[in-house]
Formats: sequence, structure tokens, C-alpha cells
Amino acid sequence: MRLIDAHCHLDVLAKGSWEAAKAILERAKEAGVMRIIAIGQWRGEGDFGQTLALLERFPEVLFATMGIHPHEAGRVLAEDWKQWERLCAQAEVCAVGETGLDYFYKHSEPAQQREAFRKHCRVAKCWGKPLVVHMRDAHEDCLCILREEGVGSQTVIHCFTGDLRQAEDYLTLGCCLSISGIVTYASAEKLREAVRRIPDERLLLETDSPYLAPVPMRGKTNEPAFVAYTAKAVASLRGAKPELLAELCYANTLRFFGGETASTLT
Repeated sequence: MRLIDAHCHLDVLAKGSWEAAKAILERAKEAGVMRIIAIGQWRGEGDFGQTLALLERFPEVLFATMGIHPHEAGRVLAEDWKQWERLCAQAEVCAVGETGLDYFYKHSEPAQQREAFRKHCRVAKCWGKPLVVHMRDAHEDCLCILREEGVGSQTVIHCFTGDLRQAEDYLTLGCCLSISGIVTYASAEKLREAVRRIPDERLLLETDSPYLAPVPMRGKTNEPAFVAYTAKAVASLRGAKPELLAELCYANTLRFFGGETASTLT
């Protein structure tokens, strides 16, 4: 299978080690993972992590995004917001985010999260870049903001875990839905129902590594190579051959993030 991981926190996974990153990418390649969307995030005052440095080191494999997670929305200083906007304007940053809303943990106040989310929407719209959205226990507010900001068609809901109704709400706005290893968990029957109904052209696959390893690797540190298990599970749900499902998601992901046109994939 030719695979792509649509959402990976590679700098967290590699823990600052170039050798660790290289080994992770080698294991990914052995599993058929040819490209990876590496998520860049604000880590603290003046610190946006190592994602762009990893991109410079491994440009043949990685794409890079840049965002401020909703957990951190209430801690970011004005100068960091300005630096983030400058980073998002760079050509090597292919997408804005992850951003969004998380009312489960509420590490930042919901009002702060909503303000930060709108900033991401407007920057993505300004630069014509895709938007990577995190949503947990905030479906209606997330829909409202995407609708009001007019960015649905350039948005991916990463690690989508909702039911069929929620999936249809996002699909109506033009969003793509990215499916993680959660789809393999015993408790995820409503998600599996939704996954069966996502249109082919709106479906992406991800690991969200180092988190959420799929069955049969659950309990281990997740990594891009494990997207193969999710691809096989999703293919089974949709009655598709794994190789064709993987190729479909490969093309969708590259098209969404602007890396290659579909015509170069055949």
C-alpha cells in the first residue's frame, strides 16, 4: 500500500533527536507511508517547536503546518501571535493549525478558544491555506465559527470521532474528515457508522501520533507506520480493497494540502 499520514506530531514523537526522527521515518517507509503531515505547534513563549527544522531535514517526506492548540489559547502572548502569523505566511507552511475548540479539558476558557480559532480561520483565508481543526465536545460552536468565517471547504476535521449526524454537518460545509486509530476501538461503533458514509473524496487517514495507537498496537506509542492498521480497518468498513483505499486517501491528502495534483499520482 502507498500511504500518507495526515496528522502527526513528529517533533513530540522524536523528542528532539534527529536520529529518532530518521528511524521513525524509516519505519514509516517500510510500512508504505510515503508522506507525512507534521503538525507544528506553539510550545511556550517564543517557541514553535521543531517541525520546520524537521521539514528542512526531511523535505522529501514531510509537509508542515503551524498552529496554536486550543489548550494553549489563553497563554499566548501578543508577540507570539505575531510570530505565528509570520510563520503561517511562509511558503513552506502548507496549512494553518491545528486549531479549534476543546470543551472537554478546557485548559483555556471557551471564549479564549473561540477567539483563537477565529484568528486561525482568518489567517488561513488570508493566505489561501488549508485549516486543520481539533474539535472535542464543541460541535455546535465549531460549526458556527466555520460557517461564519466561510472556511468550511478548506477545512479538515482532524481525528474525527463524531457520529453520522456530526459527519453530515461538516460535510455539508465542505469539510474533509480525517480518521484516526480510534475507529478500531470497541467503543467507536457510532464513528464506524459515520466512516462507512463519508464520500470518497472527503476521506483522510491519520495517526495523531504519538497518541491514539490503533488496535492491535493500542497501548504503545503511536507512530506514522501504524496508519496502515487504520487503513485496513477503514477499508474493511467500506468494503474496499486496502490498497485502493490507501491510494484514495493518499491522493485526497496531497490534494487537500496542495502538495501534488491528482494527475501526478497515477
